[in-house]
Amino acid sequence: MNKKGWLSQAGDTIIFDMDGTLIDSVGVWNDVDAALIKELGGPEEDPSFTQRRRDELLTRFRADDDPYVSYCGELGKIYHSDKSGRDIMKRRYEIAQDFLVNRVDYKEGAPELIKKLASLGKTLVISTTTKRANMEVYRTKNRNIREKAPVDKYFVKIYTREDAERIKPDPQIHEKLLAEMGKKPEDCFIFEDSLIGVRAAKAAGIPVAAIYDKYSDAEREEINALADMTFDSSADVLKNM
Repeated sequence: MNKKGWLSQAGDTIIFDMDGTLIDSVGVWNDVDAALIKELGGPEEDPSFTQRRRDELLTRFRADDDPYVSYCGELGKIYHSDKSGRDIMKRRYEIAQDFLVNRVDYKEGAPELIKKLASLGKTLVISTTTKRANMEVYRTKNRNIREKAPVDKYFVKIYTREDAERIKPDPQIHEKLLAEMGKKPEDCFIFEDSLIGVRAAKAAGIPVAAIYDKYSDAEREEINALADMTFDSSADVLKNM
């Protein structure tokens, strides 16, 4: 697909991933995990290593009842903690609260892109592995998001981690969206930033564009090869409408 005039090739429903696509949050989660690992007695790590390991573990545990509990449990094993995975996850989200409320913000051009698509009558949906509790913070407490483009004003549906038994790269969350909204894959178009996100979209048969996020650089070649088109930013998406 040609990214110039991409909108004419897209359906009436535009689906956005959240972390790394609409909001600049992937680095925040690296910072949260760095603080958590320090509390567990681990060393300071390269953020790209921390992120890559998190992505790999969440992919491995995607069919578990709660992949994030399993992920935290694995961190406990790595750093020889006697805490349970659930206790470590609880502490992870305690650390995260200040980050989620005060530091997370939209990425460049994202509010403008959201408003433009809404003005054109597109149906906007969020489909994310972000937990519902985090989305509630973004919806109700994060001033950056609420002042620039309130989620509830522009998005008709929000699908979160709790809406699918298996997280991305499994396509289950998109399949649920299609079924509940009565859509066919060709009615939709997805924006993602990560390899697991692009894989989930392709597995669901939905055209997908990858918006650049520096935290996915380690997977850039695979992302670019798999995505139907790529953009440098949300501003780049706007420019090519």
